[in-house]
Amino acid sequence: MQSKCLTVLFVAFSFIASATAQENPMQFLSRANAKVARAASLKNKWDGPVEGPKLQKKKKIIFIAADMSDAGTSGLFNGVREAGMAASWETLPIDCRGRCNQGAAIIKQAIDMKADGIILAGVDVSTQAKGMAAAASAKIPVVGWHASLKPGPVDGLFTNLATNPKEVAQLAALLTVVESNNKAGIVVFTDSTNPFLQAKSAAIIETVKQCEGCKLLSVEDVPLAETHLKMKPAVESAVKRHGAKWTHVIAVNDYYFDMLESAPIAALLSNNKLTGVAAGDGSATAYKRIRSNGIQTGTVPEPLTQQAWQLVDELNRAFGGQPASNFAIPPHLVTAQNIAYDGGAKNSFEPANDFRHHYQEIWNK
Repeated sequence: MQSKCLTVLFVAFSFIASATAQENPMQFLSRANAKVARAASLKNKWDGPVEGPKLQKKKKIIFIAADMSDAGTSGLFNGVREAGMAASWETLPIDCRGRCNQGAAIIKQAIDMKADGIILAGVDVSTQAKGMAAAASAKIPVVGWHASLKPGPVDGLFTNLATNPKEVAQLAALLTVVESNNKAGIVVFTDSTNPFLQAKSAAIIETVKQCEGCKLLSVEDVPLAETHLKMKPAVESAVKRHGAKWTHVIAVNDYYFDMLESAPIAALLSNNKLTGVAAGDGSATAYKRIRSNGIQTGTVPEPLTQQAWQLVDELNRAFGGQPASNFAIPPHLVTAQNIAYDGGAKNSFEPANDFRHHYQEIWNK
């Protein structure tokens, strides 16, 4: 995984470096178009693992969720259950409801439930040092999903599945550049309380600055947990400050667009005719907006079901004493042009690469 992740980071930073040295805006736009086209291409080729251990039977997996009310997390949980069903795996949730980081005993609770393996879903592993030590002592493997900014083995995790936030954010910013033809007046919505989302907004800002004809009007810090309180005042203030100069939105999560199209906030924006792109995570409402040519024109979704199957595969490798697969799924960009493919008909990103069959082939050998 290290080589693939380093490649992703190199591509992201080399793009920004080359853009910094650009000779003219047309060269930057050309590079942006090429990168957007690659990210939006069909995902119908399997590039994941082809070898691994036979799937072990009857394992108990404890799925520790940062918040099961999040559609992505609950979708991932259902995918883990689906993947483990053939081998009679039992998958049980622990829902922190946004407070995993406030308690040191959450992994200990999973251990007490006689877990064979543990999944940290959206839980910051750096806040779970005591629990991770207890799991290591009990020889219980722990895998993560966005448990760290870094993919692969980190902070005691057998492995961590995570799309690179900078790469995801860069795609969202580049799509905005392409759609505006280098002429966007941009407001960014972010959440500084979340390191993953903060990394996204930093990459958005860095990329937008390379667009000579674009203007970064402001960065609005609206924590996702407080959008019901802070989103409307933030939008109202931005409208007053920027007026007609505000033409585009880039948000670190689709949920900001849920708020933007709510009646009280949409009324504030009636004179702006905004369009925008989200740097994740591919919610059903985002797909519906993109399909209907609404305010949101793109998103960078998570392939939740494929990630769930990979989590099961990684745990099975740990059970079998084998190393992690080192597989990282590259980011994908969804727009109106490709939304009919790769699961879009179901308002989700499910690559048409037959991942279930490929994992079953590995497990049934």
